[in-house]
Formats: sequence, structure tokens, C-alpha cells
Amino acid sequence: MAQRPQPQTGTDTVRRFAFELPALTASVARARRLAEERLILWGCGPDIRDTVALVVSELVTNAVVHTASGRVICELREGEETLRIAVRDEGGPAGPRIRDCGEEERGRGLLIVDALCTAWGADRTGLGSAQVVWAELAHGMGEPC
Repeated sequence: MAQRPQPQTGTDTVRRFAFELPALTASVARARRLAEERLILWGCGPDIRDTVALVVSELVTNAVVHTASGRVICELREGEETLRIAVRDEGGPAGPRIRDCGEEERGRGLLIVDALCTAWGADRTGLGSAQVVWAELAHGMGEPC
């Protein structure tokens, strides 16, 4: 399954929150908590908070496991129509891809992201092999922010 094309974005950003963590497996839970706490502050409902927490977990896990990063930067950006989650890494051998996992429990992260989000993709940052992997959720999913 191919990545979905990146939609055109306007200047409709309402709120933005970014944080940096070391690229360690322990950072995945911390990233999830930071995202959930911010969405609570923004007044988002539990359904979208749970979905965002899962997507953040999967994107940060991919950056930690599949790149040679020392740190990752996660950004939540709420626009009028979408909530965008972006995780920037410091590079790795290949870009993100959905793969056939068979019966394995590992390797399903981007399948989950693809199923939950209205769009997702990856962009090179121009700094070596560093990239930003992003996903967008439409407002109106569960209780809107």
C-alpha cells in the first residue's frame, strides 16, 4: 500500500505544541503522555486523545527503532479542519513504508496510522537523511478539539 499524498495546507493553524526527546524506547511513553496532556489542555475529547496518543506512539516508535537518531522532535498542530502530528528524526537507511507483517505483532505501526488518519506521509528535511513523518486526523472524529 502506498503513502497517501500530502494535502495542501493553509494558514489555518490554531494551536501548536512541540517537544524534543532522546531517541530511546522509553521516550515513546513520554511522548504519548505529553501529547495527551496537551490535548487535555486544549479541551479535546477522550476519543481523539486516544487516537492521537496511538499515532504518536507509532510514529515515535518508528523513529526510535528504524533510524540512527539521537533525538526526535514531535509536533502537534491543530488547524481548523485537521490535527497534524509530525515526528522529525535525524535520519536512517530508508524512508517509512507499510510492509506485510504476516502474523507478527511487530511492524504494524504504519498500517495503524494509515487506518486511523485521513492522510500521512514523509518529507526529507534537507539535512542528510533526516525526515519528518506526519499524519493528519480530521476534526469531528470523536469529540473535536
